[in-house]
Amino acid sequence: MEMIQVVGLGVVATILILLVKEQKPMFAFLLATFVGIVIFLTVIGKITEILKVLAHLANQAKVNQFFLETILKIIGIAYIAEFGAQVTRDAGQGTIAAKIELAGKILIMVMAIPIIITIIETIINILP
Repeated sequence: MEMIQVVGLGVVATILILLVKEQKPMFAFLLATFVGIVIFLTVIGKITEILKVLAHLANQAKVNQFFLETILKIIGIAYIAEFGAQVTRDAGQGTIAAKIELAGKILIMVMAIPIIITIIETIINILP
């Protein structure tokens, strides 16, 4: 049911944006950004449910909490960078959107370094 609401909101917003874009491009941009935020807020409850399930599974598997938190932060960075890039691209600023995506990728690599080091050390310890 929620997906129908999200799609309905998106279609209605798209039609409104197409109608308004010629006369008031700034209003069309603000409407698109607002609808994006509303859609995000609509699914935020599901995100918390996913985080609870992942934390529970990590506890059962006795995974180091640091790794779970790092992976969740990496996923968060990816989603935030994608959202920011899309909003910026909608405003007609493709080059800035590309820089947002690049910054997101660099931050993801920085955050992944401890996990990569742990994996490499584990492989080295396993090899004779």
